[in-house]
Amino acid sequence: MSRFLISASIALLFLAACNSAPNPEKGAVLAKAYGNYLSEADLEGVVPPGTSVNDSIMLVRNFIDNWLRKRILVRQAERNLTPSQTDFSKKLEDYRNSLIIYTYETELIRQKLDTVVTEREIERYYEDNKSNFELKYNIVKVVYTVLPSDSKELIRFRKLLKNRTILNLDSLNTLAQRHAIAYYLDEENWIKFDELLLQIPLVAYNQEVFLNNNRYVEFVDEPFVYLILFRDFMIRESLSPLEFEYANIRDIILNKRKLELLKEMHQEVYEKALRNNEIEVF
Repeated sequence: MSRFLISASIALLFLAACNSAPNPEKGAVLAKAYGNYLSEADLEGVVPPGTSVNDSIMLVRNFIDNWLRKRILVRQAERNLTPSQTDFSKKLEDYRNSLIIYTYETELIRQKLDTVVTEREIERYYEDNKSNFELKYNIVKVVYTVLPSDSKELIRFRKLLKNRTILNLDSLNTLAQRHAIAYYLDEENWIKFDELLLQIPLVAYNQEVFLNNNRYVEFVDEPFVYLILFRDFMIRESLSPLEFEYANIRDIILNKRKLELLKEMHQEVYEKALRNNEIEVF
């Protein structure tokens, strides 16, 4: 929307010339509340380019109304709070200092943190901290396909999935792409059993008993038939496998590096300030 149309919209709302503007460079005064002024320049960004005149007037009116309401609430609060309750200078200073420190630390980490974590580092951390990697849920390695219950390819799928010794994933993938409604063929990665139950309507009242007694499961839930092969499973409270914790351990190592980097920086700048007599303790 052009500046002319924005100005026209404002003029329609506020016919008064508002010659008492405290800062003429900010344009016409649009509203006043308890000595605070809202000027035309304060509307920058309120009306997106291309907005119609009617919509522009509505946006401007709502902005001004909200501005006035906020000033009224502030004044009401000030009248009912003690001076100490409305003195935020200390909090604002602390907040500003925290923001400055956070911004600096973030930039330091971005520039200097070594983000390369080797497999050996991850394996060593896992071996040294096995007691921290107890499973909190059951996990499985699984492949499954979902077919129309009247699928003519059911026997072929069943034959491929029931061969637990040699699972021909290439053939299964080719067949699934052509005939399956849905499928999951990543037999190498662990997933939570609960996540699997969200994907398929499998009933397992006691997960541990179910997993101990089932390797291949097939059931019909019209209009689909589900074929599921459990390649492996681990029960909660057992040692979580390294593959399952890989990404978590990498994050732990990186976080430790961040903390060490920041600790070194804090100590370095402190010692430098002492050497340069920039700080004193009395």
